[in-house]
Amino acid sequence: MLDVPHPAPTTGGIFDRLDAEWSALCADTAVQAAVTDWLVTDRLADDVAAVTDAWVRTLGPAQLLAALRPRDEAMADALTDAVLRALLRRAAGHDRSATLAARIVMQAMIPAAVRMTRGQVRPFGGRSFDEIASLTVAALYEVARSGRIHTRPGRPAANLALDTLRHVCRGLAADREERGEDLAVAEDLADSAPGPAEITQTQAVDAAAAAAGLRPAAPNEGQASRARLELLELVLDAMETGTLSPADGRAIAWHYTTDPVSDTAAAARVGTTAGAWQRRRSRAIARLTASLQLRPAA
Repeated sequence: MLDVPHPAPTTGGIFDRLDAEWSALCADTAVQAAVTDWLVTDRLADDVAAVTDAWVRTLGPAQLLAALRPRDEAMADALTDAVLRALLRRAAGHDRSATLAARIVMQAMIPAAVRMTRGQVRPFGGRSFDEIASLTVAALYEVARSGRIHTRPGRPAANLALDTLRHVCRGLAADREERGEDLAVAEDLADSAPGPAEITQTQAVDAAAAAAGLRPAAPNEGQASRARLELLELVLDAMETGTLSPADGRAIAWHYTTDPVSDTAAAARVGTTAGAWQRRRSRAIARLTASLQLRPAA
């Protein structure tokens, strides 16, 4: 059908290279024509044109990306999901259009990929940002082409981000096993001597989490790990913006801790069933992941 251009790499890392490649895609008339045809065929052209203030016959990758990253989320959630599912169906194919569809999906998910990468970087004994970024982008492309996401219930962006993160974590875990105990020792050393700013931040997050009921045990449950604190910060932010309710936040925080509360015990605390509590956590994780994907990358 068409060949996706590959401009010469820049010096700014893989995300900058993807942005440079994206500019070339947007300028390619053949790519624009292909995107227009897709949207017309999938009966999405009029809606995308409406939310991007464009003519149907001028729709291209730029307008498609704008529809996938809407400013008015309340109005555009349904359209965003429909457009992303249509792209993922094409990405699961075996022709050149599948490659292009997957590439557009990747561009839409760059903000989420950047955050995943930053979340996995460790200052001592770990892989660099660029190494993890390359692993993340490769995982994102593999998941987009797999065909799993467009057949799965729920918001596709959330499913896509979660599957990508699982791939990245598995890859990093395998790498740590191969490199032996030195990495674990280095990571322990990095966490053993936090600076004053980190101590202050830890205390602030810990106090806010306790006040919000996110700590499953008494205040003396022990020092939270960096990963645990990062999760608590995300949950607290989501509760503050209304993305998660207090019960949603507890459903996540009580489960992802060193000594997790079982669904049966958690359900007994709040007066519900274990199955209902598990479903609440699954929905809360999907909403949290979707909200992270829609934030700016910077």
